[in-house]
This record gives sequence, structure tokens and C-alpha cells, in this order.
Amino acid sequence: MFYLEEPTINRKEDFLNYIEEFIKYNSDTNGFGLFDKILNGLTYEECLDIYENMKDPLYAKSINRCPGRTCFLINKEENQIIGMINVRYNLPESMLKFGGHIGYSIRPTKRNKGYNKINLYLGLKIAQELGLEQVMLDCTTKNIASNKTIQALGGILTRCEIDPWDNELTNIYWINVQDSLKKYKDTYEQYLQSPLKK
Repeated sequence: MFYLEEPTINRKEDFLNYIEEFIKYNSDTNGFGLFDKILNGLTYEECLDIYENMKDPLYAKSINRCPGRTCFLINKEENQIIGMINVRYNLPESMLKFGGHIGYSIRPTKRNKGYNKINLYLGLKIAQELGLEQVMLDCTTKNIASNKTIQALGGILTRCEIDPWDNELTNIYWINVQDSLKKYKDTYEQYLQSPLKK
């Protein structure tokens, strides 16, 4: 069973273990929100403080960021972080071209098990709570797994362009939040333990 959990000090060691696995496998830290700042020298505690402040749209705007919610995907049986998801709102125009509302990841040793579809489904539930009717996600064309995840939750491909940030050919998808949650409820609710934990 799975659930989302907002970052707390109680998950510090689990998160540090999680990010170490990404370093070990030289994997991109997608969906980390600002918690990837640990790689730049911030402590977990400092990231927590910034995360709490980022919930205030005015504060987020003051540091040229958009507000968002970052959560850990927890496997109840293992009591372990197996993924992360970052849901952003009040996006600037530039992030509606590339970047989008949602970023996500699954730890390298837990991939190819369908966990990221559960992760994205739960992320769409957060998007609904935040009042987002549609969300944009992007991924490179060569990221087959991510493309399949987005498509599995009803993603409609609207553009395919070079992202100037990394010069990668990138697919841009839009998902109707309410339609997706309704259509895939029976598929994914069976894997969920409970609503978002705080």
C-alpha cells in the first residue's frame, strides 16, 4: 500500500538515503522540489524551512519561484521513501512552455514496477486540492518510462520541441485533472492506504 507524506524532520535519514541512491546511480533528481538543494550544501533542516516558507505565494514570488507541494511516496510495508512528487501552481509563462506543474521520480532500485503511475495519480489528487483543472507535464522523448507514465494517466501530447534549458527534444503533455482521477480511480485507489499524511 502507498501514500504521500509531506517532508518532516522524521524522514531526514530516509530522505538522505534516498538522495544517496540517486547520486550512486547518477540519476536526475526530478520531483525533488527544492530538496535537491542539499546537493548544493544546504542541510535537510534548511530545506524544510524553505519548503514551509514556499507555501506562501508572496514569499515564493519574492525569490522568483512558484509555490508548490513536495511529497514523499511511501511504501507502507517497507516504511520507505520510494518516490517523490512536486506539484507547482501559479506558474509563470515560461514554465507553461517547459517545466510544467508536476515533476516526479522513483528511486533507481524501485523502477519498472508501476510505482510512478501511482505517484502521478496521487499528484493529480494534490493538483485537484490546489484547484488546478489541467496540468502540464513534460519529459524528453528518450525517457520512455516517463512518457508511458504520463500517457497512462490520460496525458495528451500537445507539442514536441527542443527545450533550450538542456537542448533535449521534449514532449509536452496536458492532463485534465478531474477526468483523469475519475477514469483511473478503480485502477489506482486499490493501492492506496489513506489520504495525504502531514
